[in-house]
Amino acid sequence: MEKLIKFFKDEQGVTAIEYALIASLIAVFIVAALYFVGGEVSETYDNVASSLVDAGGAGS
Repeated sequence: MEKLIKFFKDEQGVTAIEYALIASLIAVFIVAALYFVGGEVSETYDNVASSLVDAGGAGS
């Protein structure tokens, strides 16, 4: 009976599960943010790259 009471009072497993849930929620938010902002970032890089190509070709 004492082992059972000791098992229910032990909170290390609960803490590990809470940290895992927090980490997974953070990962979900990061993936969602990259999904929604990724297209805009890609467009910006494309614009910068084409501007550099145009600027390099204008001096020749």
